[in-house]
Amino acid sequence: MSNCLLSLKDITKIYPNGVVANKGITMDIHEGEIHAIVGENGAGKSTLVKMIFGMEQPSLGEIRLRGEPIKIDNPQKAIDLGIGMVHQHFMLVPSFTVMQNLLLGEEPKKGVFIDNNKAMEVTKQLSEKYNLYVEPTVKIRDLTVGMKQKVEILKALYRGAKILILDEPTAVLTSQETVELFSKLQLLKEEGHTIIFISHKLKEVKEISDKVSVIRQGKFEGTYNTFDITEREISKLMVGRDIILKYDKNPPKYGENILTVKDIEYENDNKKILDKISFSVKKGEILGIAGVEGNGQNELVKLITRLMDTQKGEIRLNDTLINNMSISELRANGLSYIPEDRMTTGIAGDGSIADNILANRILEDEFTNKGLLAGNKMKTKTGELIEKYVVKCSNALQKIIDLSGGNIQKVVVARECSVDLQLLIAEQPTRGVDVGSIEFIHHQLLEMRDEGLAILLISADLNEILELCDNIIVMYEGEIVAYFDDKAKVSEEELGMYMLGLEKHSPKNIRRAFNE
Repeated sequence: MSNCLLSLKDITKIYPNGVVANKGITMDIHEGEIHAIVGENGAGKSTLVKMIFGMEQPSLGEIRLRGEPIKIDNPQKAIDLGIGMVHQHFMLVPSFTVMQNLLLGEEPKKGVFIDNNKAMEVTKQLSEKYNLYVEPTVKIRDLTVGMKQKVEILKALYRGAKILILDEPTAVLTSQETVELFSKLQLLKEEGHTIIFISHKLKEVKEISDKVSVIRQGKFEGTYNTFDITEREISKLMVGRDIILKYDKNPPKYGENILTVKDIEYENDNKKILDKISFSVKKGEILGIAGVEGNGQNELVKLITRLMDTQKGEIRLNDTLINNMSISELRANGLSYIPEDRMTTGIAGDGSIADNILANRILEDEFTNKGLLAGNKMKTKTGELIEKYVVKCSNALQKIIDLSGGNIQKVVVARECSVDLQLLIAEQPTRGVDVGSIEFIHHQLLEMRDEGLAILLISADLNEILELCDNIIVMYEGEIVAYFDDKAKVSEEELGMYMLGLEKHSPKNIRRAFNE
């Protein structure tokens, strides 16, 4: 057994408002292991690792490094001790290059000036050493999420991190990027680094970690050898009950077409992103779009939700052409949208929970009084939604940015699903939320479907697609390459063949299915 590197003894964190985030947590992390920490949204995982990184201070308890008590007053002290952290929401300067972000505050100098040649050399050497190559001169704003994460990891390693904390590192990664990340983490482990891995994705925890520690409602539920515990056992420790993401759906009762997409084409930089996309979503149907991310799904959603302008083709909502509608007009016509990137397009970060959860309905008669907002009614409604969607927070006026990622997602879902709507576009609706919240959101979607709503579900989670959807289309390189109706028995493996472009249905058969 490797030596104990980091020990947490009776760690308790109580905030000034009385919220107890962590209570008496005792945990040992050993050198050269990947140690996962799991728990529900708001269970206290992020607070715990923020204390290890010096961003928060324990109210009670002790942290030991190699057996010696330490006080980590701030992140710089953590860095000096060899502890680095990659945050769930990256801490990078978008207008700076990779090299500038990587070396920020630690730049090699020639006299009083930065030695750019040396900086370039250091960046390339670091990338090669850890097999994490990113082009040094590219600006952060032009990188994919996966590339940004590489920069964050390199930034920590450059500053001497031997303990690397990763907070929800796969929450916004594609499946390919996750595979690549895991291969890099294994290499870092082999080189003697210790990795603390925070995640909701139990399948990934089983795949990557050596040990797993469970936190429930701020309390420590134990540390286990990952090999010796099942996903089901972990989820039960997390939420206190069995969670099985399998559903006995009611038979679908289809109505008329609510959304009709016909011959949509889209190009960017002379590259065809979408090629003659046609499909429809009926009342009482969940239509799933499966596909490896980056095959046109995101652009398709942006066209439907009017975040981008249509170039060719027609999009109709209840047979009304919406190609040139404003977003407010779309909402007035019954369209709601759960976006893929909650932080960029899902919330107003400076606003409160109340501001965000009611942002799409503040002009409704219910919440206005002679042109002014009816504060008491808004407060009551916010409280109802917080309770229904189990948003863990101190109060409705708390800044939404201060919530955990999963609780932010629940605010977005609550906002979009609690209005009078006819069509819901749900793009990665359960990304970054815990297993109990996934179950809750899934039940909400199925209830809405049974009430006659049309739902377009875009997800990288094949179990989510197979369990929730009545019909499924598969996209590959901007085309619909397969269609499976509610009578088809299709497996994850078979879907994967179409998603990788190894199988393809006849275009005529696909078009015929949606013309019926």
